[in-house]
Amino acid sequence: GLPGEDSGPMISQLLWKPFNLGSTPFPQLYRTTVAGNDHLTGYQAWLGVQNGQPPATAATFDSTTRYIRNGRDLAEYVHTDYSFQAFSIAAQILLGFGAAALDDANPYKTSGRQAGFATFGSPHVHDLVARVAALALKAAWYQKWQLHRRIRPEEYAGRLHNHINRAAKYPLPDSLFSSLALPAMFSKYGSYLLPMAYPEGCPVHPAYPGGHATIAGACTTVLKAFFNESFVIPNPVVASDDGLSLQPFTSAQLTIGTELNKLASNIAYGRDTAGVHWRTDEIAGLQLGEAVALSVLTEFNSCYNEKFSGFTLTKFDGTTVTLNTQPDDSIRIPRRIA
Repeated sequence: GLPGEDSGPMISQLLWKPFNLGSTPFPQLYRTTVAGNDHLTGYQAWLGVQNGQPPATAATFDSTTRYIRNGRDLAEYVHTDYSFQAFSIAAQILLGFGAAALDDANPYKTSGRQAGFATFGSPHVHDLVARVAALALKAAWYQKWQLHRRIRPEEYAGRLHNHINRAAKYPLPDSLFSSLALPAMFSKYGSYLLPMAYPEGCPVHPAYPGGHATIAGACTTVLKAFFNESFVIPNPVVASDDGLSLQPFTSAQLTIGTELNKLASNIAYGRDTAGVHWRTDEIAGLQLGEAVALSVLTEFNSCYNEKFSGFTLTKFDGTTVTLNTQPDDSIRIPRRIA
């Protein structure tokens, strides 16, 4: 995983902590589906969705909203979220920690007379989070459609099912047929199809790179730029097993940097848990989104009136980069991602 992800709970503090929307406080309690609510495990239901028919089944929702505490909760969160939702909320939480949580390069951090607003303040943070989300999505769509056009897991599983049942023949790797998942799947569902968290299955655009992952990479990078990654998050929490409450977490100190990396992974890999992406979709998406944000942040450096030395942040590969006014090869958006 990403640097610091193995410290503390799997879910980021930024998906648990309460936040304010204007003057209204909100707990992060979300709608989720019930355990075992899987879809497209029967061949005719699967085939109908492939052919554009409405799903044969509907999601069964839990009657109680809960804090995210498992993969199914996370999968439902990234089912209906708007593109930069988690990162807009994260910005609100981090801004609520006060000036001490700001990056040291912020020209207003130590000022006793002024605070950032249009630049280096809350409107600036929220603007760039939304701005890079839109640009990251465009970068992802170029890669998806113009270059890679990778098949989705749901469709690949259908090929596997038909191959095993001799209804078709595909050049599938031999190692796939020794997977312990295959007899387990057939025993439970009577098919070799992939259980989906969403009744409608996968989106109808290619898999690689992940759109959520690319947005996550971009928005997380902006938040790393504006905030002090070593700042220790006060009063960390962990969701109860039933997701109905938050309990104090005291086993380790959690920093903004580690929790932002977790947030990026939670949003990206939550789509894997739902069954709509491959792991490599998310790895590539996070890297592409990071490159988009680094490029945008660098371009804006020459536009500030304040005395500003440039953002310094830790990339997903663990290296530190300072964004001066002139871009270099390490922060250019790749034309093609590997």
